[in-house]
Amino acid sequence: MVVNSLIAYLLPLFPKSFVKIFAKPYLAGETLEEALAEIRALNARGISATLDLLGEDPKRRSQCRAAVETYTSALGRIAEEGLDSGISLKPSHMGLKLDKTFCFDNIREVAGHAAGRGIFVRIDMEDTALKNDTLDLFFRLKTEFGNVGIVVQAYLRSAIQDIKPLMDVKAGIRLCKGAYYWEPKKEVYKDPAIIRSSYAYLLEQLLSHGCFTGIATHDETLVFEALKIIDRLGLGKDAYEFQMLFGVEEELRTILRDQGHPVRVYVPFGEEWPAYSIRRLKENPKMVSYVFSSLLKKLIRR
Repeated sequence: MVVNSLIAYLLPLFPKSFVKIFAKPYLAGETLEEALAEIRALNARGISATLDLLGEDPKRRSQCRAAVETYTSALGRIAEEGLDSGISLKPSHMGLKLDKTFCFDNIREVAGHAAGRGIFVRIDMEDTALKNDTLDLFFRLKTEFGNVGIVVQAYLRSAIQDIKPLMDVKAGIRLCKGAYYWEPKKEVYKDPAIIRSSYAYLLEQLLSHGCFTGIATHDETLVFEALKIIDRLGLGKDAYEFQMLFGVEEELRTILRDQGHPVRVYVPFGEEWPAYSIRRLKENPKMVSYVFSSLLKKLIRR
């Protein structure tokens, strides 16, 4: 585990071609066509998808506008092919760090295109510096669009308070642990046991208040906690879904699907994959072992 963590933290120092060896299993590709092909394959196996264009720190407005255009094209293709897929976007990718009004207008444009096609838009949650602005954006959009949802991160110390206004409007929520490993202790819980406890508490609160919740975790302990809550509340399958990342815990997602639970996979794509990949590997260093094991098996087969 120590070796895995060390490799994960040193990856930014290696050439991009080397990093891609570790990243490739968790990416749908660099192009929209590659991502759509993966969505078709998931749908064929009875699994929903959410398309996620990578990129979270643009320096120019033109980069944000290019992302808007890519999402607009993707929405057209999803609708044209009748794919079971929503989209996810990061406020920073839409320009939040450049100008809040510019960001809102960009997200509103994408949400409008999606609404006209009956496609759901998930507004992602990033680091704590952007949290309040992201929530403000969501509540403004919620007054106009019914196809917009938000993310709650269980490792935030503020999460218990953050969900109260979200529950009041019956927001559609993706509940995840949180992946921004550099956040200070005053903002986030660091103890994995506390994060798990926070996750289970938040999940029960959201589901018991009628919020459709995406149970976004690969942690089987939390999956079991979720199943207990679903059973205890007597919930139907229209009240929740399990959500996982592309290439992660494929066996567990198959088990959940075979048990009849709705499952959705986040499908990340794009040329801006390094930052996403490194963050995910730091969040879960055991992925390094999985990649090494897979590469070794391929070499043995040869």
